Amino acid sequence: MKYQLLILLLTLSGFSLQASSRQPNIILIYADDLGAGLLGCYGQTIIQTPNIDRLANEGMQFSNMYGSVYCAPARATLLTGLHQGRKGVWNISKAGKTIAMDKGQLTAERLEQQLKSHIAAKPGEVFLAQVAQVAQEAGYKTAQFGKLDWGFQTTHQRLKRHGWDHYLGYLDHQRAHGFYPTYLWLNGQKLPLEGNTNLNAGKTKESYGKGTTATRRDKTGKKHYSQNVFIRHILNYIEDNQEHPFFIYHSTQLPHGPVDIPEVHEDFINDDRLSEVEKEYASMVKMLDDHVGLILKKLEELELDNDTIIFFTSDNGHEIYYLEPKIKANGRRLEYHGEGDVFRGSGDLAGLKWTSWQGGINVPMIARWPGKIKANSSSELLCANYDFMATFSELMETEAPQGKDGISLLPTLLASGKQIEHESVFVGNNALITQDGWKLVHHEKKYYLFNLKNDPGERNNLAQGNPEKLQAIQKIFNREQNSQRKDL
Repeated sequence: MKYQLLILLLTLSGFSLQASSRQPNIILIYADDLGAGLLGCYGQTIIQTPNIDRLANEGMQFSNMYGSVYCAPARATLLTGLHQGRKGVWNISKAGKTIAMDKGQLTAERLEQQLKSHIAAKPGEVFLAQVAQVAQEAGYKTAQFGKLDWGFQTTHQRLKRHGWDHYLGYLDHQRAHGFYPTYLWLNGQKLPLEGNTNLNAGKTKESYGKGTTATRRDKTGKKHYSQNVFIRHILNYIEDNQEHPFFIYHSTQLPHGPVDIPEVHEDFINDDRLSEVEKEYASMVKMLDDHVGLILKKLEELELDNDTIIFFTSDNGHEIYYLEPKIKANGRRLEYHGEGDVFRGSGDLAGLKWTSWQGGINVPMIARWPGKIKANSSSELLCANYDFMATFSELMETEAPQGKDGISLLPTLLASGKQIEHESVFVGNNALITQDGWKLVHHEKKYYLFNLKNDPGERNNLAQGNPEKLQAIQKIFNREQNSQRKDL
């Protein structure tokens, strides 16, 4: 009701979401393990990211956006619109099931039976893509490309239940950590990639080491790099569906490890600041930026630019795949602030992926919509990846699903109407950030309290000196942790 009221107020004031009668196309680019510090618009100096920076220069850049501590729960909250404290959101499926099917060790029927205990869809439950399905009277189509997310394993039946009309990618996150699969899944059928002969998709250990790095650099049986397949299909999908509005969700593998790229980008070949593996990692970030550029170019060619809003964000913070394991392990610590990392991918925040410190959960977020979102604007609004469902509902002018935890970001994006704000966001099942900048983390049976506005690097634990503030935030935390869902 609150979203309908907001739309009514905007309408009475003479505001309209579109200059034309066409509903906006929506493209969500969901990077994998991309710390904000890897992007030029957030301060990166070694890796040039002109296309992602263009999104920021021509749109709005957020500084207070949260994902999760690692891949699966981030994607679960994105697709459900629920925060990670809700019961069941962490009951994620295990990886490797598709590989077992290929070996004849598991049937599709048995897999569906096994997955029933892992965040199974409830009757009447609404998922992200189904917001567009509700809006299909306006002609919306839905498509997903990349890591086909639900826990670490999904199926064709689940993808259709979650609202995807079209998809291409990996059903299994374990295989998705290799870049040269023998096939990808296209709408329930295998799409063979001739010339790719490694049954494990070329996957190796994700950490840097001489043996695994040498294996990755051996390109025998590695003709088609999965990300290049995805971008070709995305561009074709945009062209084939230009006559009606679409929602595209590109859940990219980049720059998740292991460090693997067809070739080093010319920007880094002669960069003496970087080791060979750092050059390869930088090239993965560069490829992601190049692919954003190809999407922008296609929209311009088809004169869809002004009719399309692009969101760019990441599932979680920075991870190190290009340094010795000891340095990587240091990144789990609160005391770690990028030491030893030439890219400073966490932006000098504490910790990395797998932690609830800021470096693990604070993520980049950019939105661009020419003529609608003010160019070169920024926002400190507290938001989380479970806000996309409510935002997309309002963009598509449909009623937001009831009982979800997200808020629509559209009033901030369009600088029109009153922005509803979060009291707090719940992240990683052990962290809570309040609207006024306080953060509570429950880690190893100890409570940490930080004032992020004064101390974004989380260097000063204020828990002992602020018992009243600690108690007040603990009350909110305890209310939300393992709380009942309200959307069923």
